[in-house]
Amino acid sequence: MSHDSVQPRYGVPWSREELILAFELYCRTPFQKTKTSNPEVQELAELLGRTPASVARKLGNFGAFDPELRKAKISGLTHTSKLDREIWEEFNRNWNGLVWEVSQLRQSLEEGRKDRQFLVQPTGPSEKMRMTKQRVHQAFFRAAILSSYEETCCITGLKIPECLIASHIVPWGEDEKYRTDPTNGLCLSSTFDRLFDAGLITINDNFDVCVATSLLQTKIQSTQELICSYNGRRIIRPRRFIPSTKRLQWHRVNVFRG
Repeated sequence: MSHDSVQPRYGVPWSREELILAFELYCRTPFQKTKTSNPEVQELAELLGRTPASVARKLGNFGAFDPELRKAKISGLTHTSKLDREIWEEFNRNWNGLVWEVSQLRQSLEEGRKDRQFLVQPTGPSEKMRMTKQRVHQAFFRAAILSSYEETCCITGLKIPECLIASHIVPWGEDEKYRTDPTNGLCLSSTFDRLFDAGLITINDNFDVCVATSLLQTKIQSTQELICSYNGRRIIRPRRFIPSTKRLQWHRVNVFRG
């Protein structure tokens, strides 16, 4: 779709399909980057036949519903619509289904272009379909988590994206409905991701790090310095999608070794 097609769509109300594409982009874009200069904003504008300014404003509209932005005294734009709120609430009820729907919409809009991370062709045997959905869900989850935590390990403060993991609080295979829910995620360095999965660390309801007694009692100096020193420290809170205390409680009960 060329930029020549943008002008006729000016002033046309946003459809549900357009809004879920915009909200998916909102989820994986740091709020301070929801601007017309962002290449992904420009790309979505071209796909939809809208201007980058229109897309950026719509991302700002979604920011008005974000509780973490409100806590940070960032209000987003105030001229929201009833449909904007409906999309926000629909995503929060059904992350998996809507993330997959976004991939289908993008595939349709991108027909004839080279496939990219979120643009997949859902054809072939059921196993191929399952793997395709898994890649789409994992890609969205990682993008949303790293964006929320500004590419920073929430325990150590490490800021090397290649070393960061979008960690599931309730594991991927435990409950399907939480697979793409960003409130079921933490941004952790690869080491602390392994410790979290192994139940050697957890997070309490105050968002403090809890290290297992077996590690706290060790005489190994490196373990004390590199891991146990974080015991009792508060994690770095994400800019959006604060971790669910219910999911954290599940981890403490079912995974943490105490």
